[in-house]
Amino acid sequence: MSERSIELDIRNGVGHVTLSQPERGNPFDDRFCAELCEISIECDENPAVRAVLIRAKGRFFSVGADLKWLGASRERLPYLLKGATSDLHMAVSRFARADAPVVVAVHALATGGSVALTAMADFALAARSAKFYAAFNAIGFVSDSSGTYFLPRRVGSRKAAEFIMLNQTWSAEEAERNGLVNRVVEDDALDDEAVKLAEHLAAGPTLTFGEMKRLFLSSTDQPLETQIELEARAIARCSRTQDSWDAIQAIMEKRPLTYQGR
Repeated sequence: MSERSIELDIRNGVGHVTLSQPERGNPFDDRFCAELCEISIECDENPAVRAVLIRAKGRFFSVGADLKWLGASRERLPYLLKGATSDLHMAVSRFARADAPVVVAVHALATGGSVALTAMADFALAARSAKFYAAFNAIGFVSDSSGTYFLPRRVGSRKAAEFIMLNQTWSAEEAERNGLVNRVVEDDALDDEAVKLAEHLAAGPTLTFGEMKRLFLSSTDQPLETQIELEARAIARCSRTQDSWDAIQAIMEKRPLTYQGR
C-alpha cells in the first residue's frame, strides 16, 4: 500500500496532484480527505504552483467513498463523516478560490465525490473510456464534495438532478455533451493533453486567473450591480500586478509577452 493516498510533485509551474492508492481504487476516507486538504493549502500558498493538475493511478480514477470505512460503526458514522468532510470541503474551497487554475484528467471510472471534484475543476479532460457514476443515492447519501454547488453550475439544475437523484452513469461523451468536462481525448493522449494544458495555464497571468475564478464563483449569487462592482475592483487589482503592466508594455512595443505570475 502506498504511504500516502495522494502525492504532490511540483514541476514547470504545475502542482501534479496524483491519487496514489490504485490497489484500493483511490477511495475517499478520512486519510484521503486530510491529505487532500494539506495539499490544497500547499498549492494555494506555494508561489511555485501556478496551475494544478489532478490525475490518478490505476484502473479507476476513484471508486468514491470507502464502504469498509463507512460501514465499520453505525454509531460513529455521522462523526466520521463530519470530520472527513471538514477536511474535504476545505480542500475544495482552497482549490476553487486559489489563484492557480485547476485541471483534472479523468482516465477511467470516477464515482461519487470524484465526480464532484471533476465539476469543481476549472478545466476537465476525460479519456474516451472514462465514465462518471453518481453513486451517492445508491447508499442513501446526498452529494458532498461540492457536488450540489458545482454540478448545477456545470451541467444545469435539471441535468444535475437527473444525474444524482436517478443515480446515473455518464460516458465520457455524455459528460462532454452535458458540460461536466471540456473535452474528450483518446485514452493514450490524455496525459500529454492534460500536461500541455496545465503548463499553458502555468505560464499565464496567475493572479488574474485567481481574480477571474473568484468572479465566476460569485456570478450566480450577486445582483448585477454588486457583481459588476466586484469586476471593477478585481480589474483594478489586476492593474497593480507586474504581469499586467509588463503585458501592456509588451503589446505596445510589439514584443513577446512573458508572464511571471506576480
